[in-house]
Amino acid sequence: MTAQKNVLGTDLEPCCTDPLTGFYRDGFCRLGKSDYGLHLVCAEMTAEFLEFSLNAGNDLVTPVAEYGFPGLQPGDRWCLCVTRWKEALEAGFAPPVILEATHMSAIEFVSVEELEAHRVS
Repeated sequence: MTAQKNVLGTDLEPCCTDPLTGFYRDGFCRLGKSDYGLHLVCAEMTAEFLEFSLNAGNDLVTPVAEYGFPGLQPGDRWCLCVTRWKEALEAGFAPPVILEATHMSAIEFVSVEELEAHRVS
């Protein structure tokens, strides 16, 4: 399989292995046929984003043992659905992004400039 690329045009780097993220739970925000939510954006969680997501109906804080989901805390890195990240951006709650671990397909929904403006420093 050909290496997938990030928004910088280089090989996609892992987002996080603790907690293990990615739709396929392999640490990568990679594109795949089964991932209809497009979990392409590697983001570093903030309290503000986690609260925004909870209020939008996506609880990322509460652990769900049957799915091996530990629940997230500020500082954790996680592959987000690109449309949720865009929604958070428009509402002023977009979490910081790790560009090297964000899949290039994300730029079909948000601009590289928007992602770069939220790059983890």
